[in-house]
Amino acid sequence: MSSSANAKRIILDVALFVASQAAVFYAIRWLMDRHTTDKDTDKRRAEVMKKLGHHNLKLDEYERTIASEVVHPDHINVGFEDIGGLDSIISSLRESIIYPLLYPALFTSTSSLLGAPKGVLLYGPPGCGKTMLARALAKESGATFINVAASVLTNKWFGESNKLVAGLFSLARKVQPAIIFVDEIDTFLRERRSDDHEVMGMMKAEFMTSWDGLLSGSDRILVLGATNRPMDIDSAILRRMPKRFAVGLPDVEQRFNILSLMLKGTKLEPAFPLRQLASQTSGFSGSDLRELCRNAAMVPVRECMRVMALDEETVKRVEKEGFDIRPLTINDFYEAEGSTLSFPDPDDEPLLGQSSAARKEEHKEQTGQPQIDEFQASSSTNVGSDGTRDS
Repeated sequence: MSSSANAKRIILDVALFVASQAAVFYAIRWLMDRHTTDKDTDKRRAEVMKKLGHHNLKLDEYERTIASEVVHPDHINVGFEDIGGLDSIISSLRESIIYPLLYPALFTSTSSLLGAPKGVLLYGPPGCGKTMLARALAKESGATFINVAASVLTNKWFGESNKLVAGLFSLARKVQPAIIFVDEIDTFLRERRSDDHEVMGMMKAEFMTSWDGLLSGSDRILVLGATNRPMDIDSAILRRMPKRFAVGLPDVEQRFNILSLMLKGTKLEPAFPLRQLASQTSGFSGSDLRELCRNAAMVPVRECMRVMALDEETVKRVEKEGFDIRPLTINDFYEAEGSTLSFPDPDDEPLLGQSSAARKEEHKEQTGQPQIDEFQASSSTNVGSDGTRDS
């Protein structure tokens, strides 16, 4: 009986020893991996800060966490010249945001009303270029671009999220001029409700309090938000974003400009009917047009691949010399995989496009009132008789 008890105790001791050794092994490996990751993150953060001209910047632990999200303008490969069909918005962004942000003395010397706004909202349907506009704005302005995700500001420990939000704005003050970009801002700063979690409510309050703190000084900091659901954003947040740009679906002229940019480096057939293609893509967003062009460009590539699959020598030659595919034709856009375009009826009249500006002008002539979208209409109802907005 005693020998059986001793055997069980030995087995239990061995099992506990093996389990403890496994726990120690995985704990050490986790610490080593984390240490390596932290070193890589610190090195990348230091390089970005050095390029921005902030060599000996002292940061606390929360500011260091946010600094990992800083993007140098040289690392952004999109400029305003790469965006087609949004010339009016780009012009407004340059005049009302970039110039006051970079040359504040030039604007505030004559009037305190001419400074850059503290908040800008880009809203519209998905795939119309809101995020691309934000990236181009950061590159053109040369400002420090802090790309903030909700996951960066959330923490499982109570009160830590508030400190991360405070660290976000304190870092922005140290590296100004700065742009704090919040993509899909409606998911993070949506309308407050009584059933919201206490932590989210405190984080939103901290964000707005830190944001309002910027108004007391001459800080060159801009909060830039992008969303396709502007009606879900809290009204107090909207009040802090006086500049709002509607980035809607492109009209025929804008689609022509977008397609011209997308197909600029592609070999096309002579007299390619780009106007016809722009007219037939009504309702397409910028991302839809890009996917259409990508699928059409794959048609001649597939033709080459089918030929080469039967000829091994051709495959070897292509590996050395590269593809020599035929020019892209308009039929490729109709025959592309997943294309919803149909061949035009030759008996139909030519498709004529009407720009959004022309449609708004025609609407004004017919009704005597300017045409505004649903979000602008709802925003205008918040203006009081004294000209101020409700928060």
